[in-house]
Amino acid sequence: MKIAMIGGGYVGLVSAACLASFGYEVVCVERNRERLDLLEQRRIPFFEPGLERLLEEVLDAQRLRFSADAPGAVRDCAIVFIAVGTPSRRADFGADISDVRDALKEIIPALQQQCTVVMKSTVPVGTSDEIESLIAQTRPDLDFDVVANPEFLRQGEAIEDFIHPERVVVGVNSERAQAVMESLYHPFALNETPVLFTDRRTAEISKYAANGFLAAKIAMIDEIADICEIAGADVETVAHIIGSDTRIAHGCLRPGPGFGGSCFPKDTKALLSMAKTLGVRIRTIEATIEANTERKKNMAAKIINAVGGDVRGKTIGVLGVTFKPETDDMREAPSLVILPALCDAGAKIQAFDPHGMKAAAQLIDGIDWKEDCYAALDGADIAVILTEWKEFRSLDFSLLRKRMNGNTLIDLRNIYRAEDVVAAGFQYHSIGRAPMSERKSGANLKAV
Repeated sequence: MKIAMIGGGYVGLVSAACLASFGYEVVCVERNRERLDLLEQRRIPFFEPGLERLLEEVLDAQRLRFSADAPGAVRDCAIVFIAVGTPSRRADFGADISDVRDALKEIIPALQQQCTVVMKSTVPVGTSDEIESLIAQTRPDLDFDVVANPEFLRQGEAIEDFIHPERVVVGVNSERAQAVMESLYHPFALNETPVLFTDRRTAEISKYAANGFLAAKIAMIDEIADICEIAGADVETVAHIIGSDTRIAHGCLRPGPGFGGSCFPKDTKALLSMAKTLGVRIRTIEATIEANTERKKNMAAKIINAVGGDVRGKTIGVLGVTFKPETDDMREAPSLVILPALCDAGAKIQAFDPHGMKAAAQLIDGIDWKEDCYAALDGADIAVILTEWKEFRSLDFSLLRKRMNGNTLIDLRNIYRAEDVVAAGFQYHSIGRAPMSERKSGANLKAV
C-alpha cells in the first residue's frame, strides 16, 4: 500500500515515519524548501525523542522518501493524508484551514480513482464535508472517499502515542472508506488497540472536545493548588485522592505555571470560535482560557513575592523555558509571559534549556543564555524551575549553595521534596504546598 503524507511538520513527519515503520511505502510532501532540505539530509527541524532513530530506520529501508512535488506524490497513492497546519485566525481565533484548501487544490487533479483522502489536520466540524464538495466539484469524474482521522499525539511522546495509542478515531461516511481504514490500521489489532469508527463530524469534534476537557482539568488543578497553598494543604495528595476516582483519573493533575504548547491554547480558542458559529456558548472553556492566562501572570508575581516583593537588581537563574520537557516548542509557553514580567520588574535573567534556547532567543529579549543548568545559576540570588526536564531532577544542592549568591529555590513544577531542599539550606517555594514553616500538622502526608 502506497501512502502520501501532505505536510512534513510535527504531525505529518511523525505520522509518515510511524506508518513507514508498519511496512507501508510512504512519500512525505513538504513545500517549505528549508525544511525539505533538512529532511533530505536526514535532519529533523524540531526535537522529538526517538524520531531521529526511527527516521534513519525507515529511510534505510527505503520505505519513506521526501518530495516537494505534491501532484507527483499522490498520483499512485491509494491513501492521501492531509497533515498541514491549521493555525488560529487573528480575527476570531478559529482554525485557519486555508493551507488545507491550498494543499487540496494542488493535488485534486492528480488523485487516482477510488482514493481515500484522510484529514489528519485538526479542523473545525464540517471541514470533511467541505473537502468532499471541493473535490467533487473539481473532479466530477473521481470516485473517492474523505475520512476524518484526528491525531492525539503528545509532544515528547508522539512516537509511542502513534504506535501504541489508547484509541484511534476514524470518521467515515461509507463502508468502503471504513474497509480501507481497517486495512490501514490492521497492525493495531495485534495490540488490541480500539479503532473507533464513527461519522466524520463526530470525529472532528472529538479532537477539540478531548483537548478542551484536558485543558480545563489542568486549569482546575492549578486553582485548587492556590487554595492548598494558602490553607496549608498538599495539592499533590489532593490530586492523588481525586485522581483515584476513575471518573476523574490521574492524567493532567500536576499543577504548574499554566498550560502552553501547540494544541491546548489553539484548540480551546478554536472550540470557542466553532461553538459561536453554531450559536452555542461554552462557558467552561471561556473560564479555562481566562484562568490559564491569569495563571501565567500570577506566576511572575509569585516569584517576586517569594523574595519580599522586589527583584530589582537581583539575578534570577531559570531552568527550562519550553512549555513542557522533551520538546523544543515555545508556543504559548508560560516562560513567554513570566520572563518578560521579571525583566520589567528589574531582574536580570540568566537561563538554560536543553533544547529550547534557540527558539526562545527569538521570542524573549534581554536573557543571558547559558550552556548548562549550573552556569544558569552561577551568582543567582533566586533559582526558578520552569520546565521539568529530567536533568533538573537531580541537582547537586551543595554545589548550588556554593555557586549561588542567594538561597531561594522556586520550583514551579514540584519536582523536589520540600524537606530535602530545606535540609540543603534553601528557602523552598513550590506549587500548592505551603512553605514548611507554615504547614499545618499532617498537611504534608503522602498516600502510600
